[in-house]
Amino acid sequence: MAALLLSSRLPTATPPASTSAPRPSPRFIAFPVTTAKACRRRGCILASTAPPPSGTSPVAAQPFRSLAPSETTVLVTGATGYIGRFVVRELLRRGHRVLAVARPRSGIRGKNSQEDVVADLAPARVVFSDVTELDALRADLSEYGPIHAAVCCLASRGGGVQDSWRVDYRATLHTLQAARSLGTAHFVLLSAVCVQKPLLEFQRAKLKFEDELAAEAARDPAFTYSIVRPTAFFKSLGGQVEVVKKGNPYVMFGDGKLCACKPISEENLASFIADCIFDEDKANKVLPIGGPGKALTPLEQGEMLFRLLGREPKFIKVPIQIMDSVIWVLDGLAKVFPGLEDAAEFGKIGRYYASESMLVLDPETGEYSDELTPSYGTDTLEQFFDKVIREGMAGQELGEQTIF
Repeated sequence: MAALLLSSRLPTATPPASTSAPRPSPRFIAFPVTTAKACRRRGCILASTAPPPSGTSPVAAQPFRSLAPSETTVLVTGATGYIGRFVVRELLRRGHRVLAVARPRSGIRGKNSQEDVVADLAPARVVFSDVTELDALRADLSEYGPIHAAVCCLASRGGGVQDSWRVDYRATLHTLQAARSLGTAHFVLLSAVCVQKPLLEFQRAKLKFEDELAAEAARDPAFTYSIVRPTAFFKSLGGQVEVVKKGNPYVMFGDGKLCACKPISEENLASFIADCIFDEDKANKVLPIGGPGKALTPLEQGEMLFRLLGREPKFIKVPIQIMDSVIWVLDGLAKVFPGLEDAAEFGKIGRYYASESMLVLDPETGEYSDELTPSYGTDTLEQFFDKVIREGMAGQELGEQTIF
């Protein structure tokens, strides 16, 4: 009953009337007008570097941390997604009892049946439910408590305006509410490093939930969280491998140096997320994370691909201004025809990923920093490209997220 009462204090999942409202979370700071001019000019929001308040550590009030993995139950939502599937497998490998939530029809365009999902996630216990309906989710999970920790890997499929708020905020909040009602003491959120500079609707939705998560920890000293903000995924950079393998040029925007990233493999990211369950150093923190090695620009990624294929580099350089023109037209049309709202947003998403680095923003300079972006794991993009050249993109399909 106490857990249910505490859960009821969480806010209802209603998108804000205006996404420009002030953000109250103590975990993030917006640079003021009088300082950090470069960062202010770029509109960035960064993790606070201030030390945590003094006093007893919240993890001291969490008995589950003294249990063996085999005695802990971890809830995973988004369990059939690109990263969620690997998180489930990694948690199982470490010996946790895993409760995986899935839609009745999951996978790209709902191609997987319930039998497919159960077989894919075995021996996890699979619960089929609708994370966008809080009452249904609570009812479907009610017989499986207590839940010691939860991992949310939910993400909107395309980044559309309404879908972003429905999934990246509302369904994610439902995961927290349902998990808390069953005793969850630690919550791991799969977010994204790009929320540092929130120009897109899905970024604003993710940030609003991050605020709710920090506020819940502030209300209950025995509750903690880890916000994991990965850089780029391997699959999002592999879309041109098959095309180039067939002899076509590698397409990039501008000179291919507009942005850079430190991509991380799904296995390495899943391992980092699983670390957050028991690692006290990761409690109540925002954790940007990338893969090993230096940051790579699209030009360097293309050169790497041609080198692996044993061919001379051949590029098509697309002026970024073309995207600006398309976005301007779609924005104008969306004001007259609301049904084009998502098309305009998709254009902005494409523009963002073509020009913004998936790295940590330096609070001193306001510039993206390779050095400040932590690295984790051993899998490299070169190894991934080599595997895709040999085996294709099976299991790495982009589906509705092809725009990225």
